[in-house]
Amino acid sequence: MDFHQLVKQVDGNMQKVVDHTVHQFGTLHTGKASPQMVESVNVEVYGSNMKLRDVASITTPDARTIHVQPWDKTNLKAIEKAILIANLGINASIFGEVVRCPLPELSRERRQELVKVAHGMAEEGRINVRNCRREAMETIKEAKKSGTCSEDDAKKLEKEVQKTTDKFIANIEQHLNVKEKELTSI
Repeated sequence: MDFHQLVKQVDGNMQKVVDHTVHQFGTLHTGKASPQMVESVNVEVYGSNMKLRDVASITTPDARTIHVQPWDKTNLKAIEKAILIANLGINASIFGEVVRCPLPELSRERRQELVKVAHGMAEEGRINVRNCRREAMETIKEAKKSGTCSEDDAKKLEKEVQKTTDKFIANIEQHLNVKEKELTSI
């Protein structure tokens, strides 16, 4: 077992967790339009459920509006219905050949709710980072038991994994702080 590869693998897995958490933060709407807010909405088209990003082009012509332009114009109604059902707090309406989604102004209470949701997403990310650490620590323990790793090497590896864990948890905290400022600023 190559221990440098183990540290590299842990680093890669934790980076994926952070990337996913940051993507989740992008789905929270801050009063500023972003295609990420609606791209994962499930739309029932062609007899199956598909993600909105797979059936339409999503643009933000200004800071308060999202336009969804389906590649097949017959899907306009289905897209409008899917956005309304998704309960994102966005009212969708058909406007010519696009579904127009104006973003409402966020109330103080709604902003506080979104901050709580962001904290939940960050906690989920931290838990997943710690799960990556736990898996790596178990691998190190097994290597120590089987004799493929010395006690000193195991201690060094455990410190390295812990240092990597701390780095990625701090990274999630940093992204959370940015998102929180974004949500609370008017």
